[in-house]
Amino acid sequence: MTPRRHVIPVFVPHLGCRNDCVFCNQKRISGALEPATPETVSRAIESAQFLKEDGAVKQLAFFGGSFTAIPASEQDALLRAAQPFLAKYKNASLRISTRPDCINEQTLSRLMVHGVRTIELGAQSMDEAVLAASGRGHTARDTENASQLIKQYGFELILQMMTGLPEDTPEKSIGTAEELAALRPDGVRVYPTVVIRDTKLYDMWRDGTYNEHTVEDAVSLCAAVYRVFSKAGIPVIRMGLNTTEELSGGDAVAGAYHPALGELVLSRVYLDNARELLKEAFAQMDKGCVRSVTLGVAPERISVMTGHGRSNMRSLREEFGCETVHVAAANVKPGEIVIMCIENTMQ
Repeated sequence: MTPRRHVIPVFVPHLGCRNDCVFCNQKRISGALEPATPETVSRAIESAQFLKEDGAVKQLAFFGGSFTAIPASEQDALLRAAQPFLAKYKNASLRISTRPDCINEQTLSRLMVHGVRTIELGAQSMDEAVLAASGRGHTARDTENASQLIKQYGFELILQMMTGLPEDTPEKSIGTAEELAALRPDGVRVYPTVVIRDTKLYDMWRDGTYNEHTVEDAVSLCAAVYRVFSKAGIPVIRMGLNTTEELSGGDAVAGAYHPALGELVLSRVYLDNARELLKEAFAQMDKGCVRSVTLGVAPERISVMTGHGRSNMRSLREEFGCETVHVAAANVKPGEIVIMCIENTMQ
């Protein structure tokens, strides 16, 4: 079982970024305006005084920007300010987020000395045309090289990818997922593209040169991407942007923004898997002879299998001609589905 995590965020908006990606407005995404300082780090640690030694993993995470692209002296100052956090808790570590073209051996050695355990790498896509159209300024090869080096040094590697970027297609996104899975990260984050106010992508959307990636587009595609990573045994630790006051207040003007996107995607994955299971089970039965089906899932996944407003149950009833489809708790792993009972019309 994956250990519980307590994450204390420190936002470093746009700090160290060499260029502006078309989709990015870090202030509106993170809700942060000022760059992080050692004092910011100290305040974040103080705000986490309620944390107890309960066995959970505790991480101080530097989100946003490109941490390893800022001057080494500033990196050191921020990481030194985090040392009291490492000293206070037994199972504590640091996490940083950066770009694939901002990783080298000297940088990794410095991060290791300061207690950094996890490095999140913003790959976003492994398609060169998509990277160029999005203004990323790095290549797929940069992602491959950085990932290999990070794992060679023994860090935990988290890769980030986006769907629905300019020049992207569902096939390209699935290809990106397959290439990232081949790099064997310890986890991935999947972010469907959201059009944020005051970005280049916002201008492209307004003048019609970019077609938005809708929530339905994202749910369908991210379900396919999720299956790629799940099949490879790689945890998907987040799907969709975190909710901030700025995004929920209207700065997300178009695209795949939904505060519960991850649950929508997971629910679609369960629906698709249930369809395949029932197709196989019903293959030897006469159409219309099944009156009721009961599916079993892990207790914590009942609402996911049921779907928002019982939408999954409705879809399965209509597709398979059942009067009722039920979901019950079963002694199975999260992600697994079993058929607990099939009642036909002759019973």
